[in-house]
Amino acid sequence: MWGAPAEPADSYYEVRPECTDVPVTKFKIKPGKTLSVRKWQTSFAPDGQLDIGKTLNRIHRGGIHPTIRGEVWEFLLGCFDPKSTYEEREQLRKQRREQYQKWKNDCREIFPVVGSGQFITAPVITEDGQPIQDPLVLLEANNAGGDGPNSTEIVQELINRGPLDKKIIDWLLLLHQIGLDVKRTDRSLVFYEKQENLSKLWDILAVYAWIDTDVGYCQGMSDLCSPMIILLEDEADSFWCFERLMRRLRGNFRCTESSVGVEAQLSHLAAVTQVIDPKLHQHLETLGGGDYLFAVRMLMVLFRREFSFCDSLYLWEMMWALEYDPDLFYLYEEPTPSLEETKKKAKSMRHYGKFERENMKIKTDEAPLPISVFLVASVLKEKSTKLLQEARGLDDVVKILNDITGSLDAKKACNEAIKLHKKYLKKQQAKN
Repeated sequence: MWGAPAEPADSYYEVRPECTDVPVTKFKIKPGKTLSVRKWQTSFAPDGQLDIGKTLNRIHRGGIHPTIRGEVWEFLLGCFDPKSTYEEREQLRKQRREQYQKWKNDCREIFPVVGSGQFITAPVITEDGQPIQDPLVLLEANNAGGDGPNSTEIVQELINRGPLDKKIIDWLLLLHQIGLDVKRTDRSLVFYEKQENLSKLWDILAVYAWIDTDVGYCQGMSDLCSPMIILLEDEADSFWCFERLMRRLRGNFRCTESSVGVEAQLSHLAAVTQVIDPKLHQHLETLGGGDYLFAVRMLMVLFRREFSFCDSLYLWEMMWALEYDPDLFYLYEEPTPSLEETKKKAKSMRHYGKFERENMKIKTDEAPLPISVFLVASVLKEKSTKLLQEARGLDDVVKILNDITGSLDAKKACNEAIKLHKKYLKKQQAKN
């Protein structure tokens, strides 16, 4: 209701009472600004087609009400085409749930802990494919609850299989690391006091690691997946939201013997900072921080550590709404004649996010930089004076940036990122 007071959003993501050092949430549900349940429902035509332009505008004004976050995110992340009908989406959802279950069953056949309500935090196999037969190794799985297999059964199952192929060995080697990270992820939330929720997070990450052999699993991915588990009730729906998010970010996690995927974004960050704040860039280079490695965490997990849980979700949906491309769904789907025909249809500029519209004005063969780069640049610019005056080494840079935890405002950061983006594009055009 207009004129009603803003409602704090903390109650939707309950924090354990003993966790007293968690940053306070700044995001508030503002009537008339936040995308409400009613406004969301009235954004659909009778057949289910979504007015995405109106939705993006509302999200940029005040974020999304926590009760509908999951279903709105499915559109923002490209799980569904806004022009699809209710019937088309239901059919696609059914197909995806079946596909996820098939992959999960494949994983369970190899390693029966998957889907058992348990998970592991210690290795079950050596790097040369030999089962680890110490029963103490799997103690975590036995203590985790559920009616799944015990450690002896798991090891025996692996022994009975004989020599394992490389894909299976590589996957099995990741499972305990996933378990260790699951135990550490969002442990301040009451939601993860339930064993079933921890197991669900482990299962999704294990299945993803099985199907994405190029990336597998890397530390930080549990932070990206965790909100999907909380926002979407069905495990398969959570998986597909995470899978779509990884389409955007998987390049950050792809590693070779000589480089880490996120290095490309770090070099872009350096280039942006050099243009918008050359004095700060020079200072960071003098300190030996010209590679901008101190910003890795912000880019890898999209500020999950710098914001409270609730505020990080608010930041993410703001970013995705600003970057939104109505062809996102088609970029992720297998091309078919019908999809190609739909994609060719002219789209109004209001169907694109504000940040994406700016990128479209620039005629270049190079892929546009993601808004996350400009968000980090905005943080550096905000702390520019402090960094120039107080940073005498990289440890000082890290300390100053760590001190921002809990003090950032998501909407202000996004607005500043847009300003820097415009400034950067203007300077680049003038240079060319």
